[in-house]
Amino acid sequence: MAGDVIQKESGGGKHKGLRRPKRRLGIRIDMTPMVDIAFLLLIFYMVTTVFAMPQAMEINLPPKVEEEVVEDRIKVKESNLLRIYVDKYDDYYYKIGAERVTGQDIKTPWPIPADSVRELFIRYNWERPKLNTLLLIHPEAKYSRMVDLLDEVEVAEALLRRNEEFMTAYKAANPEEERFSFRYSIDHWSDRDTKVFEERVYSTTGGGS
Repeated sequence: MAGDVIQKESGGGKHKGLRRPKRRLGIRIDMTPMVDIAFLLLIFYMVTTVFAMPQAMEINLPPKVEEEVVEDRIKVKESNLLRIYVDKYDDYYYKIGAERVTGQDIKTPWPIPADSVRELFIRYNWERPKLNTLLLIHPEAKYSRMVDLLDEVEVAEALLRRNEEFMTAYKAANPEEERFSFRYSIDHWSDRDTKVFEERVYSTTGGGS
């Protein structure tokens, strides 16, 4: 008989039995919905996932000043002005007026390690409650150097605000201000700054390599 399978019994012997072949069911899986779901999930994650967080810094810009009122600018004493330089070799320098150090020319910026900038900010703001800081960064310096300086400004400001002794002395010296604010500004690197570094700084400190 066609389609039948003849098989011996398990017990042995000469008896032959006939057994119907098992009918196999044809199973067909439709993968189309699964593919659709997979692509929908892929598109969803691509749209909603943030691969790189945007990096932005909040900088308070001064109000726009008309040319006619330039004469009304606030004058700052040289003794209350701290200059922080970043030269084209990404090295830090500082200069502050009316400070005389043995063997140091107060007109010449002097080098300072990067990990000492925060301490410098804290020390001079503590000693001079009306201190203003000017950041001068060479156009060829790394952009990250400016970011690092701004970070140090924020950290120094936060540390000083949490110090009760400093805040008491600061409010006594600045009664018109409700809280301490780190006074700083970013200025462009001028040709004069380049000349000072080439003629005085590098020849004295041996930098510029």
